[in-house]
Order: sequence, then structure tokens, then C-alpha cells
Amino acid sequence: MSTTTTKPFVSVNLKTSDPDIHRLIGLERTRQFRGLELIASENFTSRAVMEALGTHLTNKYSEGLPGRRYYGGNEIIDQIEIICQQRALKAFRLDPSKWHVNVQSLSGSPANFQVMTALLSPGDKIMGLDLPSGGHLSHGYQTDKKKISAPAIYFSSHAYQTDRESGLLNYDLIEEQVGAVKPKMLICGGSAYPRDWDYVRLRKMADSVGAILLADMAHFSGLVLTQQHNNPFDYCHVVTTTTHKTLRGPRGALIFCLTEYSKQIDEAVFPGCQGGPHNNVIAGIAVALQEAMSDEYRQYIINVKSNASILATELMKRGFTLVTGGTDNHLLLWDLRPLGLTGSKMEKICDLCHVTLNKNTVPGDKSALSPGGVRIGTPALTSRGFTMKEMAELAELLQNIVQLAVKIQDAAPSKKLSDFETFINQSDCPFTDEITKIRNHVHSWAESFPLPGIDEF
Repeated sequence: MSTTTTKPFVSVNLKTSDPDIHRLIGLERTRQFRGLELIASENFTSRAVMEALGTHLTNKYSEGLPGRRYYGGNEIIDQIEIICQQRALKAFRLDPSKWHVNVQSLSGSPANFQVMTALLSPGDKIMGLDLPSGGHLSHGYQTDKKKISAPAIYFSSHAYQTDRESGLLNYDLIEEQVGAVKPKMLICGGSAYPRDWDYVRLRKMADSVGAILLADMAHFSGLVLTQQHNNPFDYCHVVTTTTHKTLRGPRGALIFCLTEYSKQIDEAVFPGCQGGPHNNVIAGIAVALQEAMSDEYRQYIINVKSNASILATELMKRGFTLVTGGTDNHLLLWDLRPLGLTGSKMEKICDLCHVTLNKNTVPGDKSALSPGGVRIGTPALTSRGFTMKEMAELAELLQNIVQLAVKIQDAAPSKKLSDFETFINQSDCPFTDEITKIRNHVHSWAESFPLPGIDEF
């Protein structure tokens, strides 16, 4: 009688088991190391956060909450999640008897939808900042012809705008809108608004119509944590944030709520909108929160704000137009319309120069695909050690790039984005040498600064 033996699963390293993915990861590492990252919603995690992400915690399924799981074997996972919750409350100086936090949400957009699922009924009215004014898709964005995001599909979405001339929020007009619409949920916070928020006024508006006030602080949560921004917790019922922007953690989200809403929020996360959490990410968030309570992190956020302010000042000194005329936080919004240039073209030419930023709507824009500006953030470069001196040099570099973009647009067959792209990518493009010169300068400059977390990989 013969027997068949089965070999156990043999673990090999990534380079051996999947050279294609290993190669691409290496190329992405090189891209990050040799380029300048200006996307406001991106940052670099620490080595410790990366170590937490790449562990066997990813093997465990843990639907439910600590002490109330749908699977066995979660006694260690429970401890990790509880530590993460405790650190989140401590980092933002919250009283555990008044505030609850769910750390399982997979990202910012799901977190916002989970809050709405928990506290609203389908068809209820929501109101948030319009996307072209610096809001976010997850706050219920829709156009005249189409409901774009899930909150707009399942709820009755209404938007308030910034002033077209100043780019600032007009709280008197917003108050009038709130009184007319009477939303069940009023949303504040955005992805491209370079100023702080008046939570006192917003809470007054919410109370006047019996609305829940939700603050999405995904972009500026690091500034709130270090008390470099107004505090939404003093006035809001629910506060959401991602963990991978100014917090310098992994890609996840936190939902803070007053304890009276905790049961509804937890049930909306699971089983309402998702299954098991990503335990390795929760561990990474816990590590990032621990780091964020250090003196070094506080100084980092101060530097982020300072760098953004200096860059804004340097660009305006060169005659360029910024929405709201500057910034109070980590980002600035550059209006390219006075130059006759779209944000899409600026993004394309920056990509060729290995400077990464993103096209962005500015007040008055109709299209998010062909917007009039670009968004620039300083968190990632500040993590690499950029200071006042480098911000002045960066403004000079961006001036050179935008002037080149205008010259290329003038020489292209038409002003269509497709013709612009075809023109700059053809082998005989007359501007290839200029692009190459800028790109080589960017490589040399970026390589002179460390890349936090992955220099040793």
C-alpha cells in the first residue's frame, strides 16, 4: 500500500517567487526616491509603520469588535485593536467617556458613507462643500446630469460653494442655504480648501435645523492633533479622518463619534458596509499614532505649515494666482487660468519632469477632468527634510515648468489635451531637451534628501 506525501507550503522571498512584481516595486521605490512628491494627500510612512504592515497579522480574519468576534483566535488581534483605539483617543485629547472611535474602516470615502448609513435614512438630505470649491466626492458630489458618488445616489445631496472671487467660504450664505434646505447632516472639511474652518458657526447652523455635524478632517488631521488648526471635536458630533495623509500612517481611516452614536457607527461599519478589518493596517495606524504624539511630530507639522506658507508667498511674489491668496494649512491651490493653461496640462508636463502634483478644480470650474488649477501639498517633501530654502527653490522650479508648459501649448497643433500630450511625446519634440534638463535637475535634487522609511529596502 503506497502513501502520498504532500509538501508543506514553502515560503520564498518575493524576488524569487514573483520577479515581475518585485521589479515593479523596485521601480516605484526609485520613482519615489528620484522625484518630488507634491500631492497633498500623499506622504511617506516610517520604517516602523511599514514593518507593521508587512506582518502575519494580515493572515487573521476578525469580523466583529474586540471581545465580540465572529471567529476564534482573536485574543491578540483584540489587544492590537484596543491599543489603536486608546491611542487614537489619547492623540486627539478626547475623553473616552464622551467619545468613541472605530478604527476598522478601510479608507476615508467608506468611512464617510458608513457614518451616513449609520445616522441617516435613504433619501435624507445631506449638505457639504461642492467638489469644484474644494470639497470631496464622498460628501455627495453630483452634477446636473449625474449623481457621481454613492452618498449622492442614496441620499438627497445639496452643496454649498466658496466665493468665486475670493475662494473663501461665505458663512452667511451657507447659513441661508442650511436654513432653506434643512439637511439632516451638515458636512464640513474638504480636500482642496487651503483655509481653516469656523466650527462655531457651523455648529450653530446645524443646531438651527437639528442636523448632525460631520467634520471630515482627512487632510488636516495632523494639524488638529498638534493644535495647529481649529479643533472640530469641540463642536462636531462625528469626525472622520484618513490616516495616510498628514498623520503619516498606512492607508486606513478612523471614525470618531460621541458615545451616543457608537453602537450605530460600529454596526454600520460591520456588518453594514464591510466584512473583516485589515489587522495589519490597524497595527500600522497604532504605530503612526504613537509617533504622532512625539515632540518631533509636532515640529514636523509646524514645518509643514511653514513650508506651505513660504511656497505660497514665493509663487505669489512671482506673479502667480493662488485661490484665497495663500494658505492656512498644508496645501495651496494654484489658479492657472490667468496663464491660459489647464491643470491637466500642468500635471502632464510635471510628470515628465518627475514632479508629482494633481490637476484640481478651482472656484467657477465646470469640469473636474479639465480643471483650471493644480493642488500642491508640502507634507511629503517636509518628511524628506525640505525647509524654507528648498521651498524658494521649488517655487523657481515650478515657475520654470509652468513657463515651459505655456510654450509647449503655444507650439502644439491645438489647445486640446490630446494634442498637447501627443506633441510632447513625439521623438522630435523641440522641447525635449528642456524637459530632460529639468528632469535631471529634479533627480539630482531629490536624491540629495533621504526617503523616510524605505531607504534601507
